[in-house]
Amino acid sequence: MAIALGKYTLTYSTDERVQGWPSFYSFHPDYMIGMNNYFYTFYQGNLYRHNSNPTRNSWYGQVDGSTLTTVFNTAPLENKLFKTISLQGAEAWSALMETDIQISDTIDSTWFQKKEQVWFAFVRNQSATTNFLLRSVNGIANSISTDTTTASAVIINFDLSVNLSQVSGNPVGSIGDNLFFGTTTPTFCGQVTAVNINIQAGINQLIVDTTVTGGAVPPTATQFFLYAKNSTAESHGVLGHYAKTTLSHPGTTQAELYAIQSDLMKSYP
Repeated sequence: MAIALGKYTLTYSTDERVQGWPSFYSFHPDYMIGMNNYFYTFYQGNLYRHNSNPTRNSWYGQVDGSTLTTVFNTAPLENKLFKTISLQGAEAWSALMETDIQISDTIDSTWFQKKEQVWFAFVRNQSATTNFLLRSVNGIANSISTDTTTASAVIINFDLSVNLSQVSGNPVGSIGDNLFFGTTTPTFCGQVTAVNINIQAGINQLIVDTTVTGGAVPPTATQFFLYAKNSTAESHGVLGHYAKTTLSHPGTTQAELYAIQSDLMKSYP
């Protein structure tokens, strides 16, 4: 039995193992009926018989993807770090994990790797917002001068006493590091493209591409600079009491999914 309610079409199963409303569909027929073990619908004057061909997620000429939502809520009173996601099924799905504290960006299906017949991926964070409280963000020092002649290769000079190869125990010169300037509300400058260090020649500088999206050419006057490592590479999962997880599959072919798992650890603030 199916009932169309506004945005969704709900189905009720009389199977003794279900006896409930197991599915929501995105098609909205004008009329529907079950007859001779087939499901028929009318839409805009046309008659359709469902489940009559191998094409999935296609109704009335429009294709909609499949989604499945579940919740990981082991030990709901404890804060946990959800680090990985594993899928047992025929293929990988895209995933999104949302907790009461953080939200991961979409874990693309191409990020999954098949290990021992299980699709495995790390929970990553691609948020465009930089959290300056993380250990992956460190201050460098005040600059002594800045050459902004070429926006794609801005030269930021530091005093020779500043060890650009090692700041707060971390190497500064990783290609792709995001550079910021300012203290109260740091401004995104650009991405580090090179580190030039030659103390004997009096060279101690960072080369930054400020033409990247959101980049800003820093003032030539002395500024305090800090850097942040790549948020995707440095991500370590999502924190929360529970994790609402939504899986998405855009295809029109059959996709079997048996189980979903996540490795987690208790958070110790």
